[in-house]
Amino acid sequence: MIRWAYAFIDRPRDGFSRACAFWTAVTGTHLSELRGADGEFATLLPHAPAHAPAHAPADAFVKAQAVDGPGGAHLDLAVDDLAATAREARGLGAAAVYAEEGLEVLRSPGGQLFCVVPWAGETSRPAPVAAPGGATSRLDQVCLDVTPDSYDREVAFWAALTGWDSRASALAEFHRVQPPPDLPVRLLLQRLGPDGRTGAHLDLACSDPDAVRAWHESHGAAFVSRGANWLVMRDPAGGTYCLTGRDPETGTPPSRGSAG
Repeated sequence: MIRWAYAFIDRPRDGFSRACAFWTAVTGTHLSELRGADGEFATLLPHAPAHAPAHAPADAFVKAQAVDGPGGAHLDLAVDDLAATAREARGLGAAAVYAEEGLEVLRSPGGQLFCVVPWAGETSRPAPVAAPGGATSRLDQVCLDVTPDSYDREVAFWAALTGWDSRASALAEFHRVQPPPDLPVRLLLQRLGPDGRTGAHLDLACSDPDAVRAWHESHGAAFVSRGANWLVMRDPAGGTYCLTGRDPETGTPPSRGSAG
């Protein structure tokens, strides 16, 4: 059973510190100590609530990794039984990539890397973050960018592996795989055009995407393009992500014209 999920920010090594500075600023978090042989891993730790400093902060659900190449994003699934979940994933068509104590890295049928890790008792999802002008946002979605020939297989794989609610979006090129409300990260699958390349990026639900855009730009992000209900942005390390017009509390999209 999937008990928790982590969104991983994968960024090139030479831009890793810039990426960490940016993403901690816009997610209301602070950086853990670096881990790994080369200091390539970090967790974005939520701040304790200002109005209740004696209370422990909510549980982390975003991590960062310095990688070779352009980077992107991936999902970590925290589960009760790592071996059984990895075995199920392989039975559904995933390929084993790497394994060590407490970790198995796999590749989905369409080529998406993801990890299975043991659940460490995480239960408390952080609240949305408020920009200086009052607009709120929450990093709550990993969007898998899928080539047309893999799209149906990916939709079936992720729906079966997670057991989450799986449904088509209002736009034909998107499909949602949505967890129970107490989990912090959901999946969106996007069918690319014929020249698209498999990958993944992060999405934030925003009460006012344009206001959040201005706040992110003040921290070094750059606007790339505007979609039906989203803004494509580039962070200071060159990674693309989207600001979407969804309710940061619920993730609910507008009724029409949304990627979900």
